[in-house]
Amino acid sequence: MKQIAVLGSTGSIGTQTLDVIRCHPDLFHAQVLAARSSVEKLLEQAEEFQPRLIVVSDEEAGKKFKAAYSGPAEVITGSGALVEAARREDVDLVLVCVVGIAGLAPTLAAIQEEKELALANKETLVAGGSLVLAEAAEHHVLIRPVDSEHSAIFQCLLGQDRKHIHKLLLTASGGPFRGKSREELRHVTVADAMKHPTWNMGMKVTLDSATMFNKGLEVIEAHWLFGVDYDDIEVIVQPQSLIHSMVEYDDGSIIAQIGNPDMRLPIQFALTYPERLPSPSHQYVNWRDIASILIEKPDLEVFRSLKLAYEAGKRGGDAACAFNAANEEAIRAFISGRLSFLSIFDVVEEVLDAWQVHEIHAYEDIMAADRKARELADGAVRRLAL
Repeated sequence: MKQIAVLGSTGSIGTQTLDVIRCHPDLFHAQVLAARSSVEKLLEQAEEFQPRLIVVSDEEAGKKFKAAYSGPAEVITGSGALVEAARREDVDLVLVCVVGIAGLAPTLAAIQEEKELALANKETLVAGGSLVLAEAAEHHVLIRPVDSEHSAIFQCLLGQDRKHIHKLLLTASGGPFRGKSREELRHVTVADAMKHPTWNMGMKVTLDSATMFNKGLEVIEAHWLFGVDYDDIEVIVQPQSLIHSMVEYDDGSIIAQIGNPDMRLPIQFALTYPERLPSPSHQYVNWRDIASILIEKPDLEVFRSLKLAYEAGKRGGDAACAFNAANEEAIRAFISGRLSFLSIFDVVEEVLDAWQVHEIHAYEDIMAADRKARELADGAVRRLAL
């Protein structure tokens, strides 16, 4: 039985990971459950899955959890607890699905301990791709992508020679505002942005999908995961979310990974690779109900996030780290009602315009760039505030 550490167990990816584990109790056990502050949900998960270790990274929430929990698991709290969980000897596979830059340290820890690694945290590779890939190469760790798009590319590359890749085709649903003009987006609310047409995701990812910053992050992530130049990564809109991404080869052949929009499918493949198990959703694509598959170009004028992502990625160094941090701060301001939807793009653009690129040599370089970018973003938010 494979012992799994689910870092971010109360979020969207984490709860769907537990769905997969629940389907295969003879194959997987949730050895570690980790959350930031969702005490009630974590208590329910702990009772059902009986982990050996429980992590609550927020100190105050950790106190509440300890007061309410009477089970046998060890409970640790604080900012370093995720790293401790990732290093445990009794864990075989670490699934990192915490939100934001917080995923970087436990990812590096899992790699250094040569654990199997499933990565559902985009920010880790966006902010620290060069460092993470260098560590993975040194410790011979294969990063198994969980994002549906990167899992699709990973699957399309199986058995193929990567030197014959001509282009990666990353698909996007277009989100809830596909086809909208800037004028139509001027007064949208958080509730509007959360109405994703095809995927059920957490708040941060859903809002990033609405701005298409999510796709920008995925472009940078794909560059690092698959070693493909930015000029050879193209984003296309596939609003039905059936084609999860494609790889075009030098001979003109295109291999696509197609399936229903259900995150449990890429999660399960990351846990079972290279084996495949029956669909955890027990649903398959019904081709008789599909008259056509739609393909569109993204609107790069309305969704400037894609241009900004390519710009940050091509600049190299810590520019992508700044891109990510600025977006996180802008999204936080939008959620709190301090910033308009369209100003999210302005904040990130302002930070990148002011950014002086530095090379990344260590984890500390990434965190320093992250802090600096957040300071710049906070200033931009204040100037652009509603």
